Amino acid sequence: MERALQTQTPLDRLRRAADAAGRPLAFMEVCGTHTMSAFRSGLHSLLPESVTLLSGPGCPVCVTDQGEIDAFIALARQPEVIVATFGDLMRVPGSGSSLQRERAEGRDIRVVYSTVDALAIAAKHPGKQVVFLGVGFETTAPTVAAAIVSAARSKLANFSVLCAHKTVPRALEALMALEEVRIDGFLLPGHVSVIIGLEAYRDFFRRHRIPCVVAGFEPSDILQAIALLVEQVESGRPLLANAYPRAVTDEGNRKAQALLAEVFEPSDACWRGIGEIALSGLRLRPAYAAFDAARRFALELPAPRTPRGCACGEILTGKKTPPECALYKKVCTPVDPVGPCMVSSEGTCAAYYRYHYDEE
Repeated sequence: MERALQTQTPLDRLRRAADAAGRPLAFMEVCGTHTMSAFRSGLHSLLPESVTLLSGPGCPVCVTDQGEIDAFIALARQPEVIVATFGDLMRVPGSGSSLQRERAEGRDIRVVYSTVDALAIAAKHPGKQVVFLGVGFETTAPTVAAAIVSAARSKLANFSVLCAHKTVPRALEALMALEEVRIDGFLLPGHVSVIIGLEAYRDFFRRHRIPCVVAGFEPSDILQAIALLVEQVESGRPLLANAYPRAVTDEGNRKAQALLAEVFEPSDACWRGIGEIALSGLRLRPAYAAFDAARRFALELPAPRTPRGCACGEILTGKKTPPECALYKKVCTPVDPVGPCMVSSEGTCAAYYRYHYDEE
């Protein structure tokens, strides 16, 4: 019997444990790359009917608050400013415009592939203010921190960052407080966990005793992680487990963590679909205030306006799926997106549109 269990595939184990659990189970992916990989590989079609994957707030562009998008656009309208940004932000609609539209109207907005590119632009244009738009989680934040340290050492006074970075562990707490969504376990993000390590989730796990598994991004990685989650529910023994040991350690990347701690400090942050989460964001420490675009430019913005009918916020918290949004495939498409979930390559709506076939 023991040998038979050892030879079972993750899918076999998953189905056996799901049958034994005897009730519907819902697990949340806290990573947009998991969402995209699961849809691209057709993994949803392999799962037992009783097991559902909920897409969570794991797409960095998608969770960027509408007010932050409006601030990016307002910054691009400032005279003598060059905005440097990753490409996913270009098409995200703000309250009345987008970075793509602003560039078409003549604003100097440049897509870069790294913060090194943004530093190079600043060095090449000393008479301009170059602002990098900092979005993303603990995965990308260290590269932004490194750019700020580099700018300080080289006295690159015309470089700054408008920081909208967010951190994952605090978001898990907010998700547990959602009364409309039942979550039986979390598929924790692989990329973020490489930086922060498994121990970063320990306090959260001790408080809530909910199954949590860090997963890689291959379909087999995700299946193995889901199987572990289902087995934990079935056995009644929740664990904080690492199913991605080839990349994730208990302690994480200490050098990256030290760099983050040197440049940034925790701050309250607004998440699209969730609202404000205490100490879930990052802001520059006073020692690096000279590189804080929020301090350098006094932007006064009206209250942001979320697109009417857009369910992106509910989709990011597992309350709805894209087909339950009234705009999906009718008004909101990849060619003409209404919300960021249809824009980003990691967005749930984009994944559904590309890979999910609705039954007519």
